[in-house]
Amino acid sequence: MRLNLLTLFPETFEGPLNASLIFKAREKGLLDFNVVDLRQFAKDKHEWSDVLALLPVTRSKSSIVEKNIKEENISNNSSFKQKHTKLDNRPIYGNHIDFRGLRHEPVNENGVIFLFGIVARELGYSVEAVQAGFPDCEAKRQVTPGKWQRVQIEFEFESRNFRDHGHPAEHCDVIICWRHNWTDCPSHIEVVELSEIIKQLAQSDE
Repeated sequence: MRLNLLTLFPETFEGPLNASLIFKAREKGLLDFNVVDLRQFAKDKHEWSDVLALLPVTRSKSSIVEKNIKEENISNNSSFKQKHTKLDNRPIYGNHIDFRGLRHEPVNENGVIFLFGIVARELGYSVEAVQAGFPDCEAKRQVTPGKWQRVQIEFEFESRNFRDHGHPAEHCDVIICWRHNWTDCPSHIEVVELSEIIKQLAQSDE
């Protein structure tokens, strides 16, 4: 069954259509939704100008991600003077990404784990177990049609944290991180940099 949803706010359907029974029905091919943004039919038409003027400006997910990268570059630039004192007993947030319910970029390893949980299936991973000790995660991934292989995964905010934590490289297959900054990472370890991955996934969501 294919349903067309006509709306001025297509982004509000992203959460409901990717959750619970609706998501399972879409995954099995029982339901298909086509979300239509009515604005595209009103563009450059004078009779709609007063209505469009009242609506908020929408931006694509990829443009939001690109904007956040620019903001991050500014914040990391030593010449940027707009810095404030960190307050005690207050949470710290990353830049805005608004990616599938995650409002801000990860600022620690826990955020990386949460984000990986959101995209694991699309990246081809089936998680078997997550634990506190090293390695953090045991998963399987498909290597050929109908055949899967077990991999050992370590989560890190930055890939070089793996080295700093003193983990044995021979017992890890994949590092899942937000930022890859370990230039001397052993060649047998695959590094999945989520900050780059979500740019691609944000574009595919549009």
